[in-house]
Amino acid sequence: MISKDLLEILCCPVTKQPLHEENDTLVTADKKYAYPIKNNIPVLLAEERIELK
Repeated sequence: MISKDLLEILCCPVTKQPLHEENDTLVTADKKYAYPIKNNIPVLLAEERIELK
C-alpha cells in the first residue's frame, strides 16, 4: 500500500493526471493507464504503463 502523502504528489508521467491505488497498480484519474507497484515501489516509467480499456 502506498502512503497517502506519497499519492498526493505522484502523477502520471505521460498525462500528468493524479493517480490512485487499485489492487497492485496506480491508475490515472481517467482510468486509461495503470502503472505496476512492485515490492511496494511504484514503477512510473512510460514504457511500463498498461493501457486500460
